[in-house]
Amino acid sequence: MMKKALVLGLAGAMLLGATGVVNAEEELSGSITGSGSSALLPLAQDAADAFKELHPDVSITLNGGGSGTGLNQVSNGSVDIGNSDVEAETKLEEDAAAELVDHRVCVVTMAAVVNKEVGESVTSLTKDQLIGIFTGEITNWTEVGGPDEDIVLITRPQTSGTRALFQEYALDGNEELSGGSLETDDSGTLLQSVADNPGAIGYVALPYLLNNDSVTAVAIDGVEPTLENTYNGTYPVWGYEHMYTKGEPSEVVQAYIDFIMSDEYGARIEEQGYGVTSKMTVER
Repeated sequence: MMKKALVLGLAGAMLLGATGVVNAEEELSGSITGSGSSALLPLAQDAADAFKELHPDVSITLNGGGSGTGLNQVSNGSVDIGNSDVEAETKLEEDAAAELVDHRVCVVTMAAVVNKEVGESVTSLTKDQLIGIFTGEITNWTEVGGPDEDIVLITRPQTSGTRALFQEYALDGNEELSGGSLETDDSGTLLQSVADNPGAIGYVALPYLLNNDSVTAVAIDGVEPTLENTYNGTYPVWGYEHMYTKGEPSEVVQAYIDFIMSDEYGARIEEQGYGVTSKMTVER
């Protein structure tokens, strides 16, 4: 039994030691709190579960709430990590943003999604059509080759990093019409709302569409929202996912972030629908 335990201990050290991540045998303890981006939350939680298997004495509590919320909370010290789809400077005052340290962990792709009835005839939209729909200039699906159905916008709040990315890269900076039938930054709720409401359209991070056929993802100018198209630069709606800390993080927080960015965890990033930063052929 002792020999088996020694072998397992050495295996754990070899697994993580090569990448600079804190070894499992160092018996880390402490707590980590994080909040923010709903787009990054599934990966952050999956990584937390895997990290706690290596370090069972570490407590990790993660919440969503949107990128703006995460950035404000890490800035005021409420959490250790603020998860964000956008750079801190876009949501915080300059002096507050300057206090934060950016840990860029992966790439995320955003996709427009429509109710499946609409998706039977609308599989691709041009940027101009998307802009018209989300600014309220186009109000019926017949105007873009779809059914005779009023367009129902499922919107996101101003604090949403997903909204900020979609607005910048899908809508070319045009402001999204507020006051849709539902405003939520919970991606699960948004998907359900699009599925349940005839004529509905919204947008989510690509990971939320894995194993989900309740809605139809829409191509932009004929280019589908896939990791391959994100990597090669043909699909435009993507951004970096950031984990911000206020100053340099504590040992246990740094170990968790290092674990996410390690080669060993990298394979799981793509399995969950996120992109590996090093595979991008374009940069921002």
